[in-house]
Amino acid sequence: MKSEERKEKGEKFSGGGVVEYLETADIETSSDAYARRFDGRVGEWFLWVQERASLGMLAAYPNAAVLDVGGGHGQLTSGLVRGGFRTVVLGSSEECKARIRPWVDSGEAGFVVGDFLEMPFPDRSFDVVISYRMMAHVANRDRFMSEMARVADKAVIIDYPEIRSVNSLAPYLFGLKKGLEETVRTFSCYRERELLEVFGKLGYRKSDRFPQFFLPMVLHRKLNQPGLSSGIENFSRALGLTSLFGSPVILKVERAKKHTGHIDRL
Repeated sequence: MKSEERKEKGEKFSGGGVVEYLETADIETSSDAYARRFDGRVGEWFLWVQERASLGMLAAYPNAAVLDVGGGHGQLTSGLVRGGFRTVVLGSSEECKARIRPWVDSGEAGFVVGDFLEMPFPDRSFDVVISYRMMAHVANRDRFMSEMARVADKAVIIDYPEIRSVNSLAPYLFGLKKGLEETVRTFSCYRERELLEVFGKLGYRKSDRFPQFFLPMVLHRKLNQPGLSSGIENFSRALGLTSLFGSPVILKVERAKKHTGHIDRL
């Protein structure tokens, strides 16, 4: 089988005896260059919105064991540690540890290198599995989701770009976005119902959702006025626009009580 075909199927391959994982989007999101997208007061506001919503969804599981898949960006590590969650970050490469090294070195969080499509953990190893900044870039979506569902005991929380938003114009706005941001990648958008359909087959049901922003994040960066952006977003949320058209969406699904057995990989 050609390497291109293997990549499409989401398989790992080796060259010169070194195993390479094909789902490696976290290498870029764990980089200093990517982190600069969240520099400054607007970036801090983005991360505050994300952390507040995430910790709210995790509040039902005090002192939970949490696996953060692709979480080398460190956007949630501090909040998870402060919240008392026993946190392990799964990265596709050792270099993904760089930005979370202070928590790893202090023993406040763990770090494991492994294959996102064949995670190196037994079934139901963690109370909750989370993954941010990954769904937009995975090649084998269903296999990735099934692995998160397999390793989680109680819930899975992801973020994803929603098609029913200004993201639907992404192909037409890509040139503008590239002119405004240092690091830009193409990405996949999803409909919530298609993700819930996959999770449903895996024995999970929708528990909560939080669309983060009505306006595209790139426009808020361009405004560079977090007070104004917060006002716009609060107004949009009050009108119901964010609920209908907001993105990225933080989606939480919980394991159905009747589904307690093994989850086969898709």
